[in-house]
Amino acid sequence: MPLLFPLALLACIGIAQAAEPAPASPQARVRVAFDRDGETGVRAEGLADVAAGRALTADDPARIASVSKLVTTIGALRLVEAGKLSLDADASVLLGFPLRNPAFPDAPITLRMLLSHTSSLTDDAGYWNVPLGEDIRLITGKPEAWDAKHAPGTYFRYTNLNFPLVAQAMERASGERFDRLMRRLVLFPLGIDACFNWSGCSDGAVARAVVLYDEAGKPQKDDLHGKRSSCPVIEARDGSCDLSRWQAGVNGTLFSPQGGLRISARGLSRIGRMLLGDGELDGVRVLTPASVALLATPVWRYDGSNGVIGEEDEPNRGGFFCAYGLATQHLAQGDGKTCRDDLFGDGRARIGHSGNAYGLLSGLWIDRVAGTGVAYFATGVANDSSGAHSNFSATEEQGATGW
Repeated sequence: MPLLFPLALLACIGIAQAAEPAPASPQARVRVAFDRDGETGVRAEGLADVAAGRALTADDPARIASVSKLVTTIGALRLVEAGKLSLDADASVLLGFPLRNPAFPDAPITLRMLLSHTSSLTDDAGYWNVPLGEDIRLITGKPEAWDAKHAPGTYFRYTNLNFPLVAQAMERASGERFDRLMRRLVLFPLGIDACFNWSGCSDGAVARAVVLYDEAGKPQKDDLHGKRSSCPVIEARDGSCDLSRWQAGVNGTLFSPQGGLRISARGLSRIGRMLLGDGELDGVRVLTPASVALLATPVWRYDGSNGVIGEEDEPNRGGFFCAYGLATQHLAQGDGKTCRDDLFGDGRARIGHSGNAYGLLSGLWIDRVAGTGVAYFATGVANDSSGAHSNFSATEEQGATGW
C-alpha cells in the first residue's frame, strides 16, 4: 500500500549503525485555515481512497468523529433559542422518561450537564449499539451506565452516551428525525453538503467519501466504492432497515450524533467561520451572539480532582481535558504538567473540539480574539500523546499549526 513520504528524513544515511526509523506519515491529511472573511490557506495530501487511487481534497467528506458533538450542540442551541428545549430543565421532562443516576435518585440531570459531560453517565454499558425499533433505556437502565461515586453536575467524565440522549431530546422537542433536523437547522443554512451516517448527503459527496484506515493501512470505515450504505442506522434485530419504524425520542443512537457526521474540512471551516461571526455566515444567522458566548464559556475546569482528564478508552492518550463547555474544549487552560492541552503551543486560548476514531484524528478550533481558525483531519494515524507540547498527538499538533 503506498504511503506518503515521512515528515522528517533521517539525519544521516549510510552510517554503520542504523538510526531509529521515522514514523510513517498519515495516509492522507487536509488542513483549511480561515478567518472571518474566508479561507486563508488550504493544503491536502495523500489518498482518500487507496484502492481507487483517489487523491484527497478539501471537499472530501470524512466521518469526523467527536467534532460531531460540537455540530450537534449547535442544533440543540437552535432549539433552545426557539424555546423548545431548556438547558437547565430536568432532562427527564425533555426525554419523557426518568433519567436518574441510581446512586443519586433525587439529583436532576439537565441538558447542560449532558452537553458538558458532567451528567454522571459513563460509556461502560455502551453508547451506540441500540438497534432500530428499540429503546435507549436498554443502555441507561444498566447500573454500569452510571458513575456511582459522583453526583450529576459535580464531576467531568467524557462520555459519548450523553449525545444520543441530546439527540433524543431534540427529536422529541421537534418531532423530526435527528439526521433531517440537523440538515434543516445547521447544515443547509450554512450551505454545507454534509450529513450524519450518510443520510441526506448528495451522491457527489458519497462518491468523494474518505475511507478511514488504521495505522497499519487497513480500511476501517466508509470503504463505500462510490455507493451509499444500504442502511444508515443499526439494523433491527431481524436484519431489516425499515426507517418507518423510527419514533421521535426513543432511540437517539441511530444516527451517531456523538461521532457520525460526514463532512469535509472545507465544510468544517464554514462552521468555524460562523462561530467567528458570532453566529452568522454570509448573511445567514444560525445562532445568536448569546449562544456563541455560551459555547465560549467553560462549564467545568479541572481543579486536580473533579474529573477524568483523559479518554478512558484510550490508554495511549494523556490528559488534555482541562476545561470544557457545551461540547467545546477550551485550550491552553491546563497546568502544562498533569493536564497538557496547549495544542498550538502558543498559550493562546481557543475553543473547538477534537475527534478520533477508526484511525482518523480531527479538529476544529477558533481563536475568537484573533478572529482566526483551522479545520483538519488525518487518516491512517495512531491515537496517542506524541505531541511536543501537549498530550495531543504529533499529527494533531501538525494539523493545528501546519506542516
